[in-house]
Amino acid sequence: MTHPVPIFDGHNDVLLRLMHKGDHAAGAKAFLEGTDKGHLDLPRARAGGFSGGLFAVFCPPIERAQSVEELMRGEGYDVPLPAGLALTDAQQAAIAMIAGLFRIERASKGAVRICRSAADIDRAAEAGALAAVLHIEGAEPIDADFRMLDILYQAGLRSIGPVWSRSNIFGHGVPFRFPSSPDTGPGLTDAGRALVRACNEFKVLIDLSHLNEKGFWDVAKLSDAPLVASHSNAHALSPHSRNLTDDQLRAIRDSGGLVGINYATSFLREDGRMNPDTPLETLVRHADHLIGILGTDGVGLGSDFDGAAIPAALGDVAGLPKLVEAFHGAGYDEETIRKICRDNWVGVLRRTWGG
Repeated sequence: MTHPVPIFDGHNDVLLRLMHKGDHAAGAKAFLEGTDKGHLDLPRARAGGFSGGLFAVFCPPIERAQSVEELMRGEGYDVPLPAGLALTDAQQAAIAMIAGLFRIERASKGAVRICRSAADIDRAAEAGALAAVLHIEGAEPIDADFRMLDILYQAGLRSIGPVWSRSNIFGHGVPFRFPSSPDTGPGLTDAGRALVRACNEFKVLIDLSHLNEKGFWDVAKLSDAPLVASHSNAHALSPHSRNLTDDQLRAIRDSGGLVGINYATSFLREDGRMNPDTPLETLVRHADHLIGILGTDGVGLGSDFDGAAIPAALGDVAGLPKLVEAFHGAGYDEETIRKICRDNWVGVLRRTWGG
């Protein structure tokens, strides 16, 4: 029996899904023993070759109304965003999800490891363990004086997206709008610029995926680290506000950075629709476009498992070998596939974190 190609992934929301259980022990058990819910757990990860990735803390859970889901299946849309968060509420939600990951690690008896360095990721791979990197999507839990950043860094935080799609004290995100350019408003605030400098000092990755275009260029101007968009696609193929223009892709390339391909159908399709009847060839077309600008060293995977509607042909994390087959079918060689699936992510994390 052949082993699946190992995959290191730029973004999942499994911690948010597990937090909905309201019981850390139940969440850890569900993740480690497997479930028929959502996209990601340990047994399915092993079946699909998912060796690790960035595990997002997104505050708080958002219950999407059916009308919103229906809206994103339409010909054009501009999804209303929820109100901003109080700092204490965001911190409570973040603590709950981070504690959930700690308890998964502890209960796994070595099968899941929280990784704080590229060397940790390599050691997890050697041991056959799942490598989990702690990431925050939307920096609402972090105060303007960065006290919480000190605490979270010590806890293992190694990647931050300054904003989710709603605005916060650090900057402005892109709405879920189609069709739309990513140029949707002002960029980073003074606090956001200070956060970029603090992340550079800590050697924490800055994730650009939800920043609008002005915020993207603010980070590009300020940061001395590789530019990374953990789960984004090509605007030239799907004109969604969440996707990246060719100029943005060239800036990422020139910084030695990376783009993780998002499996969300609404960011893959030409029509922007949330439609699971989306062939994997659509995702491969985005890979082709990204490689054409970034080269084979600048493209990875950023599934958005448990946070988005993905192609039915993939199904969940256990279906990842089907994506690898789609790359083979498109003529990608083994070296390119291994770069996209794992090596490029580990490389950009090593360049960002050092060591």
